[in-house]
This record gives sequence, structure tokens and C-alpha cells, in this order.
Amino acid sequence: MCMSRLLRTSRTMQPERYDKSSKRKFFYSLIYILFLVMVSFYWFITRGPSSHSQTAILCYPLTLPNISRLDLLPERALERMLYEQPKTMNPPRTDVLMVTPWFAPIVWDGTYNIDILNAQFHQRNVRVGLTVFAIKKYTVFLQRFIETAEKFFMVGHKVNYYVFTDRPNDIGNISLPEGRKVVILEVPSYKRWQEVSMRRMEMIRDYSQQRFIHEVDFLVCVDVDMRFSDEVGVEILGDVFGTLHPGFYAASRDRFTYERRKQSTAYIPPDEGDFYYAGGYFGGTVPEVYKLTNYCHNEMLTDKRNGIEAIWHDESYLNKYFLYHKPTKILSPEYLWDNGYAVPQFLKRRRFVAVPKNHNEIRNKRALNDSPKSRGKFHR
Repeated sequence: MCMSRLLRTSRTMQPERYDKSSKRKFFYSLIYILFLVMVSFYWFITRGPSSHSQTAILCYPLTLPNISRLDLLPERALERMLYEQPKTMNPPRTDVLMVTPWFAPIVWDGTYNIDILNAQFHQRNVRVGLTVFAIKKYTVFLQRFIETAEKFFMVGHKVNYYVFTDRPNDIGNISLPEGRKVVILEVPSYKRWQEVSMRRMEMIRDYSQQRFIHEVDFLVCVDVDMRFSDEVGVEILGDVFGTLHPGFYAASRDRFTYERRKQSTAYIPPDEGDFYYAGGYFGGTVPEVYKLTNYCHNEMLTDKRNGIEAIWHDESYLNKYFLYHKPTKILSPEYLWDNGYAVPQFLKRRRFVAVPKNHNEIRNKRALNDSPKSRGKFHR
């Protein structure tokens, strides 16, 4: 009697238990699905637009099945601005070349409207990294460099000054306004200044991969023994840019001091060459700068194994790179000048100029007849 009652009771309770268990599983499944939806939506908002399209496609059908990624692109429209209308038949400059045969603009004074450019780059909240190497006695140039940069370089934009140095204790605390800061990167020193010059490519490459890619959008790589003397803004930024050397902007290619030894990986034949680019001023997006510096460093290593050192060190490899990987923008000599040269009529502004110095004294070499007055930074 008791056994039959127990069996009847268990049969009547099983559906109820099963029903409760099913509801519980359904509830947990629903919570889990909602959680996945929320995570996917958050991922899309924060990371989706800059991530690989294939990864994004996996998420969109789950969260937004009827909306294309293109429908979610943010609209960036400029506010009302008043400026002079551009004239199709009246170019702003006719005395200089303004565009290359591969349609890369050459940046001169008067060829752009900085207000329009600033508005565009502010909408993108662009971050710029400026790299300099203050190795050994070159730390003496850093204070003036940053002081003048604060007056003229990317004013109103976020800037990280990346200072590569073997003497971090020689650099005091530098107070800058919000959005701009100095980042000290301690690196090894080298006995020969040529070695320091060539190692720059390796260091910029390594830090681009490890750090810069996470902190800035563009890199500008320049020499520290310089000073800013006029405005340098977002007009210089692009995928990858080089700068016309102030000593060769008007020279024919047979006068360029390319590497002419065929044994070197930096070799450029006499019948090739567009421009001669200065090694002390280049840049672009972090990925493009990584590709440039990685190429130059690897070519240097190949030459080193073969007992060859290119005639103008990292500058020679940079020119080889730009010959076969055309820059998307070129800076005119306004952006890199030496006041030891006579100032030509077409040069309306001198934005970034060499600081007079005794090269041999700074480089720890035996002093020769090489005074600041007798020789400029770019004279050869």
C-alpha cells in the first residue's frame, strides 16, 4: 500500500520537477544570450570600426542582423566656415612644384587652409608622436627644441614627445599643458655617431611595434639639434611623408648623393631618382613608419654583414625606400632649413631650422677647423 502510494506520488511530481528545471535552464540561457548580445554590442562600439572586417562580420548578424556596418559609420561634417573660394584656374603657387607625378602633394606655404585642416583633425581627435634622439652631448639641444615646439608644433593638438636618450638624468622635469607630455625612453649609447644615426631606425621600429601603435596615430621623426621657428601643423600629416633636403631641392638626380656602390643594398642607379630626401625629417601613420624603419634597419644589417656602410648612413636607406615606396606627401624645404644657405625668393617661411654648432665637439671627435660659422648642419 505504501509502495504504490509512493510510486503514484513520484509520478505526479516528475512533470513538476521537469517543468521547473526547464524553466530554470531557459532562464539561464536567456541571461547568457543577453550577456553575449551586450558584450558584442560593446565590442562593436569600442573596437569594431578599427578591427578586421572578418571578425566584425561574425558579430553583426547576432546583434544587428538588418544593419550594415556602413550604416553605423559616424558622420563628420565641418561647421560653417568662412574662407576665400578656391579658384580652379588660379593655383595658389606657380613658382614651385605642388604635386608629384604620383599625385602626392608637396606642402608649401599658401597651398592649404590650416583652419579647415585643424577642424578635420580635431574631429578625429588625432594624437601625434614626435621622436628625437638626445644621445650623449646632444641632450644640450633638448630644452630649446621642446620650448620652440611648444610655440609652433601642432598647437592645439595632443602631442607626445618621445625622447630617446642614454642620459635620462640629464633631462629635468618638463612641465607641459594637458594633452602634451614628454616621454623619456632610455636606450644604449654607441661610440660612433654614425652608429647612433643608423640605430635610430631600429629603435623607432621596435617602439612602434611595442608602444607607439597603442598611444599615437601619427609619428613625426626629426633631429634634436634643430629649433622650430614657424608654425608646423597637421598639414604635414599623411600615410607616409618625406622632406626635401635643403641642399638638393633644385639639383638634378646625377648630383644627388645617393649610395652609388652596387655592393650596398642602398644602391640607386644614376638614371633613377625623384628627389633627395633628408634623413632627419620623415613620418606618417605608425604602421607606415614601422614598415619604413623595418626596411631600412634590415637593409643596414645586410650591408653590415657584408662589411659595407652606406655613404650617408640611415639617410641613404631612407632614399632607397622612398624611391620604390613613394611617399604620399612631401614637405618642402620650408620644413627643414639651414640658415647657412642663402634664402631663395620662393622660400616664404622657414619653419624648422638647424641650430649652429661645432659638429666634432658634439660628436666627441678631435676638433678640426669646423666652427658653427664655417659649416651648417646640411652642408656637404
